[in-house]
Amino acid sequence: MALFELARDEKSLDAVSASLANLKTALRESDDLRRLVGSPLVSREAATAAIGGLSAAMQLDPVTTKFLGVLASNRRLAQLANVISAFNMLAARYRGETTAEVTSAHELAPDQVDALKARLKAQTGRDVAIEAKVDPAILGGLIVKLGSRQIDGSIRTKLNTLAHAMKG
Repeated sequence: MALFELARDEKSLDAVSASLANLKTALRESDDLRRLVGSPLVSREAATAAIGGLSAAMQLDPVTTKFLGVLASNRRLAQLANVISAFNMLAARYRGETTAEVTSAHELAPDQVDALKARLKAQTGRDVAIEAKVDPAILGGLIVKLGSRQIDGSIRTKLNTLAHAMKG
């Protein structure tokens, strides 16, 4: 992926990672930003101008700012969430970490994320980067995807299993 290679070559992996984490949060919290990146009605010029203003307001690093400009001018802003996920996985692999996708019903507190990282590190023997997602439909518990393994401790799955067992 071009952004990862550029960040690695420019020795700005940490800065780009921090900028992308801020963008991910902004995407999750801002309806306006989601509309900007997802709307095919926004022209290239308007998207590029909006991204320029957003980058300045969020104080994003220069590598991320330039990359976002390229995405905007090529009408690829809709792929921003995928770009962030792919970058995070490549950066984690580069750092010798494993990435775990964790889905919870509510956003995890920092101490919960740290405890989960420690537990997963004990199981895998490697540092684990957490890619957290929130899905209220699971009701509670966690779904952890680590490589090809999935551990589903969600309340929704437990209730479905119980309902199926009761049907006989």
